[in-house]
Amino acid sequence: MNRVYVCSCFAVTEKQVKEHAEAGACTPRQIASACKAGTDCGSCVRRIQAILGRGNCPRRELVDQGMPALAAELASVEDLAEDLSEAA
Repeated sequence: MNRVYVCSCFAVTEKQVKEHAEAGACTPRQIASACKAGTDCGSCVRRIQAILGRGNCPRRELVDQGMPALAAELASVEDLAEDLSEAA
């Protein structure tokens, strides 16, 4: 089995990042919350961004449809929910 590691610090593979993206993670921060990738040395964040850039994201779809304000509001709500879950 050939594994392509995205995050060496936490041994997170490209496949794992894609699985988290398919489950709804749209940002490197959301990937970090799911599997810690990008939270230590940070050298993998650009690679994570590149992987996420190829997938579907509700916010990206809203921007493409000409609704950037709604996309920004959705991002704020997602960030707030993430902050609350981290605080709990």
